[in-house]
Amino acid sequence: MTLEKLSYQQHYKKTLHLAFPVILSQIGHVSVGIVDSIMVGQIGSEALAASSFANSMLMVFLMFGIGISYGITPLVAQADGEGDTTKIARLLRHGIILCGATSLLLFLAGFILSFAFESFSQPAEVINMGTPYFYVILASLIPLMLFQNFRQFLEGLSITRPTMFISIGANLLNVLFNYLLIYGKFGFPELGLIGAGWGTLISRVFMAIGLLMYIGKSKRTEVFKVGLRIFSISAAYFKPMLKIGVPSGAQFVFEVGAFSVAALMMGQLGVVPLAAHQIAISLVSLSYMMATGIAAASTVRVGNQIGKRDAFNLNRAGNTSFIIALIFMAFCATIFIVFHNFFPTLYVDDPELISLAGTLIVVAGFFQLSDGVQVVGLGALRGMSDVKIPTIITLIAYWVLGIPVSYLFGFVWDFGPQGIWLGLLVGLSASAVALYVRFKILAKKKAISFAF
Repeated sequence: MTLEKLSYQQHYKKTLHLAFPVILSQIGHVSVGIVDSIMVGQIGSEALAASSFANSMLMVFLMFGIGISYGITPLVAQADGEGDTTKIARLLRHGIILCGATSLLLFLAGFILSFAFESFSQPAEVINMGTPYFYVILASLIPLMLFQNFRQFLEGLSITRPTMFISIGANLLNVLFNYLLIYGKFGFPELGLIGAGWGTLISRVFMAIGLLMYIGKSKRTEVFKVGLRIFSISAAYFKPMLKIGVPSGAQFVFEVGAFSVAALMMGQLGVVPLAAHQIAISLVSLSYMMATGIAAASTVRVGNQIGKRDAFNLNRAGNTSFIIALIFMAFCATIFIVFHNFFPTLYVDDPELISLAGTLIVVAGFFQLSDGVQVVGLGALRGMSDVKIPTIITLIAYWVLGIPVSYLFGFVWDFGPQGIWLGLLVGLSASAVALYVRFKILAKKKAISFAF
């Protein structure tokens, strides 16, 4: 088979065509958290701080689960490159079981962790208000993981638009139920912070059902519908999913866990620093999740080239993803820095909180480029089924460098909240450089192996 050597312009077009719907769906997905923070912020800084604590605890479990589901995409993409429809249908079936079981285990682990919340040195009002809210959003992991399975399956087939539309619809549904349940409108109970949790749960159930219905009824996935029938289970399919998914989940845990530890450090400094952290992290999560859309496209594009044994286009597919991420994140960095005093006013009207959150957003602006490169690096390497070394890289970057530097700057050198976030900047930058170098080295090795 003769392999066509695509130009960079063709690669940009293909990557953007695949990434754009994913980015929009990520906006809809992460906007759930941003809308929650904005609407909860109207209640007061204590509710916002409680939301920050609960979401920081949840994110460790959520991102590990998402990482597990990421083991599906490169396998589907590679099977698609090989034209193996039977294997693709079986991957769908085993993905449902894997993600369903993972969601139940994560719920149990989160529930057990909640009994240790009072030992985390957080303000009492944060624990009292945040724990019930945590239980509701923890339950939302179950439908979210099923949604993730369907989503990663479709992305592996380069089908991204259904996820985009369903995610946007779910975000609108979340806004509606937040309004009804947080503030008690139109006869609904006034639940405050917990109302935001119920809005999140309802929207995620909608997301899971929406994608299930699409796969079950769409002509584009008709040949794979047999995968929705849970029978003929083989451990041989779980093994490669877990081989990619568990390290991918660990990579997310190392990064998100670092931000969760940063939130705990903020809580030790008081309610206002913790609330400021939540405002800044909600904005950072938006740009980060949009960058994961580019990373998802990179996983699929690189995975396809692996299936075709096409080293030339593999290298170019990865390079274009890095460049797109750099351009996009440079734009985000500029927006963050220029409007750092404006964004906090969308959440609260407390001058002290607005000022502190603004300084954290400036730091966030500086680490946007590193964040974009590192997440695309993980995506490209995942498309090559390379997960062990990237996992070690993220562990060292965030926990050997980032967290210790955060503690050093924040507490030993008394830079406070800004110092804690400077440590995160160090960790993200180290991860970005190492992952990019890893991709270039591995791309060269693949070129040599494909030649023989």
